[in-house]
Amino acid sequence: MAKSIVAIVGRPNVGKSTLFNKLAGKRISIVEDHPGVTRDRIYTEVQWQDRAFTLIDTGGIEPHSEDLMLKQMKQQAEVAIETAEVIVFLVDGQEGITPSDREVANLLRRTRKKIILAVNKIDAPKYKDNIYEFYNLGLGEPMGISSGQALGLGDLLDEIINNLLPEEEEVYDEYTIKVAVVGKPNVGKSSLVNKILGEQRVIVSDVPGTTRDAIDTPFTVGEDKYVFIDTAGMRKRGKVFESIERYSVIRSLTAIERADVCLMLIDGKEGVSEQDSKIAGYIHDQGKAAVIIVNKWDIVEKDDKTIDKYKADIRNELSFMEYAPILFISALTGQRVNKVLELVNHVSNQHAMRISTGMLNDVINEAVLTNQPTVSGGRRFKIYYATQVSIKPPAFALFVNEPSLMHFSYQRYLENQIRKAFSFEGTPVRFLLRKRE
Repeated sequence: MAKSIVAIVGRPNVGKSTLFNKLAGKRISIVEDHPGVTRDRIYTEVQWQDRAFTLIDTGGIEPHSEDLMLKQMKQQAEVAIETAEVIVFLVDGQEGITPSDREVANLLRRTRKKIILAVNKIDAPKYKDNIYEFYNLGLGEPMGISSGQALGLGDLLDEIINNLLPEEEEVYDEYTIKVAVVGKPNVGKSSLVNKILGEQRVIVSDVPGTTRDAIDTPFTVGEDKYVFIDTAGMRKRGKVFESIERYSVIRSLTAIERADVCLMLIDGKEGVSEQDSKIAGYIHDQGKAAVIIVNKWDIVEKDDKTIDKYKADIRNELSFMEYAPILFISALTGQRVNKVLELVNHVSNQHAMRISTGMLNDVINEAVLTNQPTVSGGRRFKIYYATQVSIKPPAFALFVNEPSLMHFSYQRYLENQIRKAFSFEGTPVRFLLRKRE
């Protein structure tokens, strides 16, 4: 089930990144007292009360700036606004209303979305009366906060939660495999969906970003049921200027969260880009099954070493996703497209696989006997018992003497041994360390 998206927007240097970090509970955004320092949109999950949502930090909006970077940040923020369910409009309570604030307010009013007006830097009694000035923006009652001193943030979170739409029930049954087709713009996502479906269900264009709506396409093959989530676009309200390359991550978030299997498309002519790494990282963090698909393989100049070199480059750039199978295709000609659903079925089954407790402990015990954990601080890490506690992705609870003694390299060793015994191809594996009293 996809989480609601909340965006923090406002002109530069009003404290958006500081607020983002406080709500996230960790220092994610770079905080610097200089306009425009947050150049890439950053996202994190926030849990408050019994509700989780995805929080987006944006670059500042300067409506009439000719500065290229500020123009790009305005475009970023506009896409975040289009994607978000609730928008937190942050203003500077010490500086007062500026012309830029008024223009941003006009932009936000046109969205017809829930806007929460947060007046930042109200960190001393002498600034409290400044809040009333912001009624003039016509966005309802302003809330006084101080992101730097964490004042009023609980009330702000309450207001966010109160304005989120009710969580939607899943519309597909447990036997339907939900597949998100993700990747940077113009990599061939719509073409691949069309080729698999055998018909033109999604408009295809050579111009990046022409798919404007996220499209769910349910279909069946024999007794197998699928739904493809085409993530190329977003819902368009009014005119949105786009710097296409920077927006592919945010467009993919909701679809990845909804999916069981993610098809990570990479342009065979260009190789793995920074955007590809960001999207793949989100797939991994969300614990989704994955297939890495190199598209446009028909136009790549090849020799007998090309595939091996491409695979090595992908494994190097996406080292955290070594478990994902790699498939080279051409969505245009149909080359190896018939293998896509085979891999979708395979990694979906691996993603949902359960291992008996007896077999799991046999593998763990043999792994420990073969390679004993090192001694740290005079104590050796010990595993008493292991059991699988969940699927999608497979997660294993290890009951141990002291969780802090487990080195990350030993955890990777155990994961490799489990994969050697049971495969788990195409899916991440999680470990939960529990101290046995």
